[in-house]
Amino acid sequence: MDSTTVNKFRDSLKSFVEQVVNRHSPLRVTRRNGADFVVMSAEDWERDQETLHVLQNSSLMRQIAESSATHAAGTGYTPTQEQLDEIIGV
Repeated sequence: MDSTTVNKFRDSLKSFVEQVVNRHSPLRVTRRNGADFVVMSAEDWERDQETLHVLQNSSLMRQIAESSATHAAGTGYTPTQEQLDEIIGV
């Protein structure tokens, strides 16, 4: 994660915002009193919130683990050709 001081951040706000949004990389802004903060794009924040939701949901994590295991064993669900056509809109 890149880092800058609050003074540099304030002086080049537009440039730093463009960097954060375009690179999808958060920016740590340091302050003299040690109370740093992080700037990140709204898209990245929403993605991280969704990831945290899944990771905190034990039921979803169990389903993912079971699905991964059946996929690795080759015993997972296989849709019919009709179902595949419907999924892809054919």
